[in-house]
Amino acid sequence: MSSRPTVVAFDVIETLMSLEPLRDRLAAAGQPPGLLEAWYTRTLRDGMALSATGDYAAFTDVAEAALRGLTHYTISDEQVARVMAGLGELPAFPDALPAVRRLTEAGLPVVCLTNGTAELASSFVERTGLGPWVERVISVGEVYRWKPAGVVYLYAAEVMGVAPAQMALVAAHDWDCHGAKRAGLITGWVSRKSGGFGAPFAPPDVTGEDLTEVAAKLLAL
Repeated sequence: MSSRPTVVAFDVIETLMSLEPLRDRLAAAGQPPGLLEAWYTRTLRDGMALSATGDYAAFTDVAEAALRGLTHYTISDEQVARVMAGLGELPAFPDALPAVRRLTEAGLPVVCLTNGTAELASSFVERTGLGPWVERVISVGEVYRWKPAGVVYLYAAEVMGVAPAQMALVAAHDWDCHGAKRAGLITGWVSRKSGGFGAPFAPPDVTGEDLTEVAAKLLAL
């Protein structure tokens, strides 16, 4: 039975940050709106593949290359630039601030742990009002490996000065929760009504349909 964490790390992209506005930018670039899901999935695949082979490239570089590849290299440089610029304007999900604030008001420091760049995540945190409640942004660029590589989660715990078993990771991705669980962290999965947690992965300690439910269950451990 997991105990209550002393620090909580939130994944950023698709957990705190919504990618939805990028759909319109893709459409404006002449791409099908449904390309958004395939684009993000390919970006993750390629970043993880680099990590698996001991290499690293920043999220924005991988995302740009993935976008070009998915469009069979027909998208123009100007269109790519306009789509990529949208990454710097993405909103937070409505449940992000209430969940983060509840945890910090209960005495649990909150950090962000992201496959994105530090610049992207830090800008997002400040722009969306999360800044006063987030103690630190930790990017995979600090260890040159993408999640779910175990070194990322262990590094985050080390940065915060706690044992892995004292830190929780909250994410919308089952593979991210699995990586954290295998590194010894407590895990919280937000489903956003997406259905069940992936069967091949280690089950999370708590689940919720939104982040406020996950936060409440972490505090109840």
